[in-house]
Amino acid sequence: MANVTIYTGSCTFISGSSTPFGFYDSDIEFQKAAPKVAHYCAMKLGWPMMDVELECDNFFAAFEEAVTTYGSEIYSAIASQQFGNLQGQAGSSAINNVLLKPSLENLIRTSDQYGMEALVGGTTTLYTGSLHLTASIQDYDLNTWATAQGITGPIEVRRVFYEAPPAILRYFDPYAGTGTGIQSLMDAFDFGSYSPGVNFLLMPASFDILKVQAIEFNDQIRRSAYSFEIVNNRLRVFPIPKSAGRLRFEYYKEAEKKYIYDGQNVNASAGGSAQIGGGSSMTTQNAITNLSNVPTVNPVYSEINSIGRQWIFKYTSTIAKETLAYVRGKYQTVPVPGSEVTLNQADLLADARAEKAATLLELRDQLQQASLTNQLQMQATQTQFINDALKGVPLTIFVG
Repeated sequence: MANVTIYTGSCTFISGSSTPFGFYDSDIEFQKAAPKVAHYCAMKLGWPMMDVELECDNFFAAFEEAVTTYGSEIYSAIASQQFGNLQGQAGSSAINNVLLKPSLENLIRTSDQYGMEALVGGTTTLYTGSLHLTASIQDYDLNTWATAQGITGPIEVRRVFYEAPPAILRYFDPYAGTGTGIQSLMDAFDFGSYSPGVNFLLMPASFDILKVQAIEFNDQIRRSAYSFEIVNNRLRVFPIPKSAGRLRFEYYKEAEKKYIYDGQNVNASAGGSAQIGGGSSMTTQNAITNLSNVPTVNPVYSEINSIGRQWIFKYTSTIAKETLAYVRGKYQTVPVPGSEVTLNQADLLADARAEKAATLLELRDQLQQASLTNQLQMQATQTQFINDALKGVPLTIFVG
């Protein structure tokens, strides 16, 4: 067996050379803790009763990895739980020491698109167009109209203003203008211009509504209904126009609906990249778009409390055990006078992997319990228990 370095029982931490990345080398607390953690891990591995085939730098590297993993798990949990609030924000400052409050901004940004479909808002321009109606012509080709207007790409017609005159214009009130004096009374209170009818001053509003409905039902049953249908961009209007005129409608450009970025319409270029507005390249500089660009930095070891440090010590020992298993795996047996000794590489590796997974799972469970959703659930449960307990408190009877 080749000469293998054995842990000697003491270590000296050298800032700038003892760890692979040097993330925490300038932290005084980390410098003080590193030799102690190395000694702790060596003792967990059987030293001084058994030789430990690791150097001090192996323990320091495991310690650095454990601190980094601890920070990574915490900040990834925060980023995942709060991503709905972070998405689209400027990624200028790290979330490590920022108190993130719930926000409705992302929900509002999403609901904008529902507003667009309901024609009550959104981030896509709703255009207005008009067709020339010709007497006795019932069918009109919207593709021909779009080409004449210089519109490229398909459009989506959302509303056609082809309706009968409002029923209120045909509202008849036999009491109007009869000299009863009601009309002048209405004008005095500035109600006269609301309707040709005046008796609604003496009747409930439902009276007018029933009359309007009666007029509209009469139009649908006894007269030709005003309606339309669109099939393959061909518009058919009912009834057939009796005279020339203009038909107004509203529409979206489908290319603008499909590609939307930060409230701006985006068109897909031929090469597959996205373009904004007049064709400038779409950039997401300093904007949080996914978990990979949520701003975070490594934790400060001196600011980690005893709960976190205990987890770090435990995780460091699992990394050291795994490293030792790989070292011993190179030498299955060690010759001794008159015999040979079989090393426990397989047991070490199996134990290290199991402990490593269990330690990570323990931390993730703690982070899940500390999440906003879990905290709200716990508070709701506590409130319910308190209310149940208060129900058993006798109420004082007031005697006046």
